[in-house]
Amino acid sequence: MQFSIKHKDISARTGILETSRGAIRTPAFMPVGTLGTVKAMSTDELADMGADIILCNTYHLYLRPGHDIIRDIGGLHPFINWRGPILTDSGGFQVYSLSALRRISDEGVEFRSHIDGSLHFLGPEKAMEIQCALGSDIAMAFDECTPYPAEYDYAVKSLELTSGWARRCKEYLNREAENRTALPALFGIMQGGMHKDLRKRSLEELVDIGFDGYAAGGLSVGEPKEEMYDIISYIGPQMPEERPRYLMGVGDLRDVLVAVGNGFDMFDCVMPTRNARNGTLFTSRGRISIKRTEFKADPSPLDPDCGCYTCRNYSKAYLRHLFMAREILSMRLNTLHNLYFYLDFFGRMRKAIEEGRFSSFKKEWDVILEHGD
Repeated sequence: MQFSIKHKDISARTGILETSRGAIRTPAFMPVGTLGTVKAMSTDELADMGADIILCNTYHLYLRPGHDIIRDIGGLHPFINWRGPILTDSGGFQVYSLSALRRISDEGVEFRSHIDGSLHFLGPEKAMEIQCALGSDIAMAFDECTPYPAEYDYAVKSLELTSGWARRCKEYLNREAENRTALPALFGIMQGGMHKDLRKRSLEELVDIGFDGYAAGGLSVGEPKEEMYDIISYIGPQMPEERPRYLMGVGDLRDVLVAVGNGFDMFDCVMPTRNARNGTLFTSRGRISIKRTEFKADPSPLDPDCGCYTCRNYSKAYLRHLFMAREILSMRLNTLHNLYFYLDFFGRMRKAIEEGRFSSFKKEWDVILEHGD
């Protein structure tokens, strides 16, 4: 994996992340395909609308259908028919958020499946084993997602676990490199909660280990926006300049603009797909809820400035009708639009950085994104 910065506009930057399966233009948005599918979308549709990379999840694919099955079929790429790069999340966040019963130790996490209650163990070596079996292009080190709020002492222990696990993930891949030719790039995940000194310490320990890229985890987990922005503006500029910087799980476009302005390169979030299924759509004039009565007989397109299939072919009245009737096509058309909007937004943002006008782009969109139902 090779990363090169192409343009800078103060701290905002564009770049190219080269992988064996294709180039990723940054800042990049990664549609979330948790279970090996971006809900309601085919992989061909994702490629056609400009997605360079998608995200799949270690925890979920380990539980079903099982990483051994996917490995024996040839890996995630042939399994889901996706030819571009795939990043796999380590599963740490899912263990934190989905498992009501879990026991954390230095070795890893014992947890019960959210599907059937069966008992499982996930640690750094197992997380790497699963991600290698999946054949991901970028793997994430196993971490403990620090909750919000977290007392200082808890955040210290969480950081120490994450650093220790990160080192073991790197050591596992180093051992595997002796016997395998194809291994994923590995990103380390910074923790530390809302404590700036711990964030700095976490980053320093990860840089000492050495990773292909660096991620900030434990944000957008319930903290006020002001606290999140404070941490983003503190840690972004401190992360290694020559490596990709990934802000995990953050997808509100106002948050993205703040993060890009502080040097972050990669983002993922279920926001465009989940909102689409719930009838909330993103447009060049702000968010709208398609279920509103005012759209019942509205013949106009959802967004006349959008070039997606949904906006070129269907009216607000029809989209509202589909949603109110709970038709499957509603999820398809809404998701197609929202993902197109997100990917197009990131493309426009990259162009603004290239042309040295990111600041005005951010101001314009901050106003637009404040509006909506």
